[in-house]
Amino acid sequence: MLSLFDALGNWIALQLLGLSAHTALAQAVSFWVADIAKLFFLLVLIIYLMGLLRAYVSTEKIRDSVMGKPLWLGRSLAITLGSITPFCSCSSVPLFIGFVEARIPLTITFAFLIASPMVNEVAVVLLITLLGWQVALAYVLTGMVVAYVGSVVIGWFKPERWVESYVWEIKRRQQQEQQAVVQGWQLRHQFAWNEVKVIVKRIWHWVVIGITVGALFHGYVPESWVSEHLADAGNWWSVPAAVLLGVPLYSNATGVIPVVEAMLAKGVPLGTSLALMMSIAALSLPELLILRKVIRWPALGLFAGVLAVAFMLVGYGFNYFYA
Repeated sequence: MLSLFDALGNWIALQLLGLSAHTALAQAVSFWVADIAKLFFLLVLIIYLMGLLRAYVSTEKIRDSVMGKPLWLGRSLAITLGSITPFCSCSSVPLFIGFVEARIPLTITFAFLIASPMVNEVAVVLLITLLGWQVALAYVLTGMVVAYVGSVVIGWFKPERWVESYVWEIKRRQQQEQQAVVQGWQLRHQFAWNEVKVIVKRIWHWVVIGITVGALFHGYVPESWVSEHLADAGNWWSVPAAVLLGVPLYSNATGVIPVVEAMLAKGVPLGTSLALMMSIAALSLPELLILRKVIRWPALGLFAGVLAVAFMLVGYGFNYFYA
């Protein structure tokens, strides 16, 4: 299904607009169209399904069933789900919103949000092909550890207090939810569709802004530029620089692997290359712009800070052990 969005982006850029293939503008337009279509499709579908779930089962039951389980189990299940879903950071946001709407604890929700863009089966296969199974396994385990530890640290700060109020409106919707459970399919559908309209209306412009920023960097920042500016990666600042550089460069783990391969070919250490890969995949500027409409600045800063520190530690660790 997701490849259809890529095909749509290519058709609009190359056929409808008549742009020349392999130009920066064509790549930016194709990327923008594909990601806009994909992300809004996922937003509508997942929020609608979560709305139906809440119409069939009350919020309190969902919350109580989750709260009755150990947090370590919830985090582990969220990380497993994130690892097997081939979503980029922005595509993970709709599920993040759905989890929040279902009143799943944020420490579990953040575990999914970190793991999903960092680890997926396609990236693992490509890493095995390019770097060997040992490095691929080390990366997967590292991604899972980062997701688990990162979610624990974020949970210490009680991030629920920083969720935007419109996401938390339990009492105002409680009566409507209970009516939906009693009165059948039509009201359930209306309730779920209203959830879609309320949430998409609040965040759609941030989605467009985020994807536009990502598309511009995708089309106009060449891979060679990234590699060349980290060529002196033996310096201590190369890992933090890789993490900072990765924030505005929006892609998924699969799409950034060719960049990592090019960097390794130019002599950039493995840890620095993987730090860039993790930053691009799980800490992108478009993702942060979209998340801002769901969580407030303190939670957003905490999320970004925890991941940035974790990625730098991972980068230094890989550089040390694979020197």
